[in-house]
Amino acid sequence: MALSRMLLFLCILIILLPQPKAQPNFLYSFCIDDNGNYTANSPYSRNLNTLLSNLSSNKNINYGFYNFSYGEDNDRVNAIGLCRGDVKQNDCLSCLNDSRVLLTSLCPNQKEAIGWYDKCMLRYSNQSSIFNRMETYPSFSMRNSGNATDVDEFNKVLDTLLNDLIGKAASGNSERKFAASSSKGPGFQTVYGLVQCTPDLSQQDCYACLIQAITEIPQCCDSKKGGRILEPSCNFRYEIYPFYDLANVTPPPAPAPDSATHPSSTDTDLTQGKSSNTSRNVVIAIVVPSTALVILIILIFIYLRRRRMRSPTQVEARTDLNISPVKAEDSDEFRSSETLQLDFATIMAATNNFSDENKLGQGGFGPVYKGRLSNGQEVAVKRLSINSLQGDLEFKNEVMLVAKLQHRNLVRILGCCLERRERLLIYEYVPNKSLDFFIFDQIKRAQLDWKRRYKIIGGIARGLLYLHEDSRLRIIHRDLKASNILLDTEMNPKISDFGLARLFAVDQTQGKTSRIVGTYGYMAPEYAFRGQFSTKSDVYSFGVLVLEIIIGQKNSSVRRGENAEDIVSFAWRSWREGTASNIVDPTITDGSRNEIMRCIHIGLLCVQENVADRPTMASVIIMLNSHSVTLPLPSQPGLLIHNNRSLSDIHSEEYNSETRGSTESGNQSVKASENEASITEPFPR
Repeated sequence: MALSRMLLFLCILIILLPQPKAQPNFLYSFCIDDNGNYTANSPYSRNLNTLLSNLSSNKNINYGFYNFSYGEDNDRVNAIGLCRGDVKQNDCLSCLNDSRVLLTSLCPNQKEAIGWYDKCMLRYSNQSSIFNRMETYPSFSMRNSGNATDVDEFNKVLDTLLNDLIGKAASGNSERKFAASSSKGPGFQTVYGLVQCTPDLSQQDCYACLIQAITEIPQCCDSKKGGRILEPSCNFRYEIYPFYDLANVTPPPAPAPDSATHPSSTDTDLTQGKSSNTSRNVVIAIVVPSTALVILIILIFIYLRRRRMRSPTQVEARTDLNISPVKAEDSDEFRSSETLQLDFATIMAATNNFSDENKLGQGGFGPVYKGRLSNGQEVAVKRLSINSLQGDLEFKNEVMLVAKLQHRNLVRILGCCLERRERLLIYEYVPNKSLDFFIFDQIKRAQLDWKRRYKIIGGIARGLLYLHEDSRLRIIHRDLKASNILLDTEMNPKISDFGLARLFAVDQTQGKTSRIVGTYGYMAPEYAFRGQFSTKSDVYSFGVLVLEIIIGQKNSSVRRGENAEDIVSFAWRSWREGTASNIVDPTITDGSRNEIMRCIHIGLLCVQENVADRPTMASVIIMLNSHSVTLPLPSQPGLLIHNNRSLSDIHSEEYNSETRGSTESGNQSVKASENEASITEPFPR
């Protein structure tokens, strides 16, 4: 009996004791591998813990922005904590403390990481460049599942509200670079909005960051009654209900003027008169240009947004807008070890004056030469056409950003040269030439057994997934083909010419182009004939490439006896007739028949005519790596035979399929299709 009472007492005591608070989950977090890892109890680990502990308990700062560093040299840690502008200090520090605990748990080894709660963001890195610089990667968006009523009127109200808030947040009058307000919307609704930048941004960068983020509304949150996008340097949100603390968004009263500046009583009238005239002139000098600037930016934004709504080119715009402008004073960074800027004389010497002996090949954008730098490093140099009208700063900016893309299945761009109207791109040198050098040669393709071909297929898939979803930029290749797959010494595939198509399209602007970049035979039909492209366009090209690797023949002229047809038609007909095993390259004598048939199946899924039916690259990788996954049946493929025109007609009229270049499409307006990737809430961008 006594034991029962004791157990009952203990149960009651356990119930009454305060329970440990569960660690809330982030809205989104990201562990960045680019800048290296650290080990437990290392100097970096200790510095990180010290810095984050002090940051989340610092009560000397009262406006919700904390940017500190701790440590020396390679073990130096830099951190930024930003709380939403309406959050009180105690709540802010509590949020940052939760972030500190959870982020280091989720990213136990990465030197760079970022996490967002609703009320705060925490970011740390071993790179000092996280301070005083606009960063748009990584980022994510969320949307309210409810649809807005009277969408046109709702968008007008939202545009006006957000543009007004951008002007207030970026003006410099707010220490927090934060603004929140509301506006009457359609149907007796009130639209509430909030925008914020990290206070270390300049006025110009804050404007640019917020405007760039807001132009993503049609992609993430179109016609929805609420949405948000969060980036490292800025964020915004809107809803039809008050989601922020209304009491804490009113700017604090201006501080009282210093008594030392007060005029004496004897001079009051005269001083006030002079002060009035002087103040009026100062106000006019400041307010008029500032107002004109704000109005100009708003008009430009409204124009771009309306043009964007008329022509839904989200994917291409996304690729362009994720490119942060490089300021002139940032040129030192371009000359960093990560991105070399070499002089023309050095490249001339490296390539033996661009001699024919050093020439590796010729593409639509210029010849490629092998070179050897003075330090012995071998490089490949692409000499671009001198006809590009793109500005030098834009060119360097794009090269710098693309140079940050690092993946084992991408050819790395090392830098560039800009002299004498010359534009040169310097790549890592990949010794085994390109895939087409092997796969389309009757003798050399025997060197590619099934194990190597399967490895090449998987590597291309991983490289594309990185470009589509995991890189700093959202990149659609648009010219994936055998000659753009280079092979290293271990025959690992490396995708080349990624992300640079926009560099060469002289008449291309954000969201619209009158050039189609790519190679017929690999092009998805919706892109070749209507100019619509998305990540699924690359998936189509990947499917064609898979079929070429398995069949061992070019996509435009598969021959069996006296008959010739394109590879997609040939594979589809053989699949329907149950003779797919007969189309496999006869030099493949190893490998599992089931695995080879599965790859043909995946290739046909990728080239389906219905864009929505094609798998994403993430799904393709699952299909390749897990044979237990059941594959859906492929439907009719998209064929480049429309309007009674054959593929050969297209080649002869418009394009030489052996040369990479851009095909004029007359007056056709080439539009980007809507992003076919599935949208979840939240989802990274």
